[in-house]
Amino acid sequence: MRRLLPVTDLTTDETGRTAGPDTSMTAADDGEWSLDRLADAYAYPEGDGPWLRANMVSTLDGAAQHDGRSQGISCPTDMRIFGTLRGLADVVIVGAETARLEGYRPARAREAFAARRAAAGQGLAPSIAVVSASLDLDFSLPLFTSPLVPTLVLTGAGAPADRVHEAERAGAEVVVAGEGGVVAPERAVRELAARGLTRLLTEGGPRLLGQFVAADVLDELCLTISPMLSAGDAQRIAVGLSVGVPERFSLTSMLEEDGFLFTRYRRDRSR
Repeated sequence: MRRLLPVTDLTTDETGRTAGPDTSMTAADDGEWSLDRLADAYAYPEGDGPWLRANMVSTLDGAAQHDGRSQGISCPTDMRIFGTLRGLADVVIVGAETARLEGYRPARAREAFAARRAAAGQGLAPSIAVVSASLDLDFSLPLFTSPLVPTLVLTGAGAPADRVHEAERAGAEVVVAGEGGVVAPERAVRELAARGLTRLLTEGGPRLLGQFVAADVLDELCLTISPMLSAGDAQRIAVGLSVGVPERFSLTSMLEEDGFLFTRYRRDRSR
């Protein structure tokens, strides 16, 4: 059973961007959720500035991973949404540890999104931007040596010079987004936007998402809630520094299939 569960429609958000309503699916929709229909449902809001969206999955008891990876708590529709969000993004931002654990490869061009991307003035595929202060990365991997569009490496001004040289020799574009050995989330967003990459998507991991949350630069969270319990000591979807006052987000849409909930929340500045 596939359903779009009803939530209150939005017209504009606090910045004046168009934020709804979602008319791409009906309230009781048993048909196929095609990539095109999902792309309509998850379209970025209209506007000129950057919009940072996160895509994560969590079990009922808050685990973001099982055995160190997210695949075990995911499902085929979650992966279709994962692919759709990539198909809409200008750039996918990922932490170095997640890139290693999940075996990140270059994003590929997909025919299903070709016309939509061309109309939006986007390239054939999103860039991958890896956040790393130390640049302790394997630059011989396809992510760096054979991407469709150059992979970006976000790092601090104090990154080791030899590693910067190694990254550039492999074909990566090194972007300084912080002082010393620290990447500042707000500066990372700004540097990417300055390169025309305004439709931002982060896939974590939890430490990177925690940094975006603590810096108050996250605009939207797409969260798949998996109908599983895992116990153990797996990380939550966001870890690290806590915020002084929890940021309020509003539910804007929710799809359901076989007990999995595919939710979207947007930052709510009105409360």
